[in-house]
Amino acid sequence: MKLRISVARQQMKLVDDRGNLLREYQVSTALAGVGEVSGSFQTPRGLHVVRAKIGNGLPGNTVFVRRRPTGELWTPALSEQFPGRDWILTRILWLSGCQPGHNRLGCVDTMRRYIYIHGSPDTAEMGVPGSHGCIRMRNADIVELFDLVPCYTPVEITED
Repeated sequence: MKLRISVARQQMKLVDDRGNLLREYQVSTALAGVGEVSGSFQTPRGLHVVRAKIGNGLPGNTVFVRRRPTGELWTPALSEQFPGRDWILTRILWLSGCQPGHNRLGCVDTMRRYIYIHGSPDTAEMGVPGSHGCIRMRNADIVELFDLVPCYTPVEITED
């Protein structure tokens, strides 16, 4: 299996080893576009793997801070208490770059940049850029994907 993420289309495809489409999802990548440098708030391109899966069995809308559940569940009222917060919800697939000097090691290290595929509030728009660098998904979609992909699943992020 492999995940292919198109920034231009704001779309993720899960394909099998023969390239057959298994699932397709709308996503939201970085509002600031693509780029690999730490602090850029951009979505990193290239080849990655799912390095860790976080949140198995937790309820939908579980709020994460620094990859830890806070004990809160996202609600519109909670959102009003924390305007502008970058909500990381439900499940996390933590990515690690595979290309030294491009998206691995030094100031371009995807894992050290804490780039995830993660759930988002139902109010977050999909199909348009809006994240701080991560790949946002609808909560139901990230739950489905989380259960389908094992750690070390290849992830390719392209501009096209």
